[in-house]
Amino acid sequence: MPQSEFESLGSTLLVHVELPQAQSQEDLKELQLLAESGGGDVVFCVSCKRESPDPSTFIGSGKVVEVTDAVKAYDVQTVIFNNKLTPAQERNLEKAFGVRVMDRVALILTIFAQRARTYEGKLQVELAQLQYEQARLVRGWTHLERQKGGFGLRGGPGETQIELDRRALRERISAIKKDLEVVALRREQNRSLRKKNAVPVVSFVGYTNAGKSTLFNRLTNSDVYAANQLFATLDPTLRTVELPVIGKAVFADTVGFIRHLPHDLVAAFRGTLEETAQADLLLHVVDASDEHKEANIEAVNAVLKQVGAEDIKTLVVYNKADLIEDSADEIIRDDNGAPHRVYVSALTGFGIDKLLSAVSELLSDNLCEFTVKIDGRHGKLRSLLYASNAVDKEQYDDNGNCLLDVKITAVDAAIIDSKTNGALSETCIQDKKPWIQSNEFDFDSVN
Repeated sequence: MPQSEFESLGSTLLVHVELPQAQSQEDLKELQLLAESGGGDVVFCVSCKRESPDPSTFIGSGKVVEVTDAVKAYDVQTVIFNNKLTPAQERNLEKAFGVRVMDRVALILTIFAQRARTYEGKLQVELAQLQYEQARLVRGWTHLERQKGGFGLRGGPGETQIELDRRALRERISAIKKDLEVVALRREQNRSLRKKNAVPVVSFVGYTNAGKSTLFNRLTNSDVYAANQLFATLDPTLRTVELPVIGKAVFADTVGFIRHLPHDLVAAFRGTLEETAQADLLLHVVDASDEHKEANIEAVNAVLKQVGAEDIKTLVVYNKADLIEDSADEIIRDDNGAPHRVYVSALTGFGIDKLLSAVSELLSDNLCEFTVKIDGRHGKLRSLLYASNAVDKEQYDDNGNCLLDVKITAVDAAIIDSKTNGALSETCIQDKKPWIQSNEFDFDSVN
């Protein structure tokens, strides 16, 4: 999208159309927060109900007149619709109002363009912008309307120039996708290295402005930008922390979610969101003081399902507990006794110790602890255990056998057992092989 699309929004008028199956007044409040986060100064709001959108103007001729009068009265520079507009509707409304018109998708793209800092983030934003702009090229070429087709040519005015621009867009989109593939490969290599070193990943997810970055800073002693605005953090940030029992773990702060997050944005940021899908544990941060927290939880779960992360083990973290009265100073557990929810305050530090304890407990569920006795025949097994960072302690018995205290995931144990032709099962000196559960692993199928 051209850079001019992302100049200051200036004085802004919001238009909220409530359709039978669609949005509520909470969405209008969120639109106002989005506009303010994008640098707009909201001076007026227009709301209406319709059975269906008007094909030409979305809001109908009567409301067009009302909004036009408000634009003049309040000296409005930008009109933002809380709905997705077609290119034709957008052109017709701009002609009627005499000012810039954008829909919800364009507004979110504006914010993302302002906040992207890393190379990958900027590429992802540009990709989403260009894909959005493809359908809107025609409005930039009204100055060519006097051109006519020559001999043997058919088509409308300016068609040749539009096609040239579309081709340029397609080529740029293709180039960005190739660059993102390189970045994604590098990210996958980093993930593989962490997996090889048996470092668990804890990913922060949640509705935007729930306090994820503030909590992330509290837990990791970092200085990630955090502010009371939507999408304050766009680019993912990873930090290593020391957890009780577990040892090293990687915490990943990710972009916040909102209701009706545009599909194109989810697709463009899929590489970043894969950090969530590859996590060992999700911390679903919820603003405990938000009266719409249940709806926000559903919105986050919907996005997690889109990126294939709905089945990952999750701990719900009710943040901003200092703003409510009924916050529990304990770990709330599910029917199986596993940690399910904790209350914390990233601002005051309330509940942080309970949160870390719950995280350690959930991550340790994936670990098996046992001892193996290795003689001279099993040098490969010893090497693989060390390569997987699974050895907690090494000592020797009176016969010179090496005793290794091992802490490893069940999956990694099964893989090593397969690679060593059952040596791990053979050398485990416990009666029960803790990583072998009925029908859970097929050793012959493990590569």
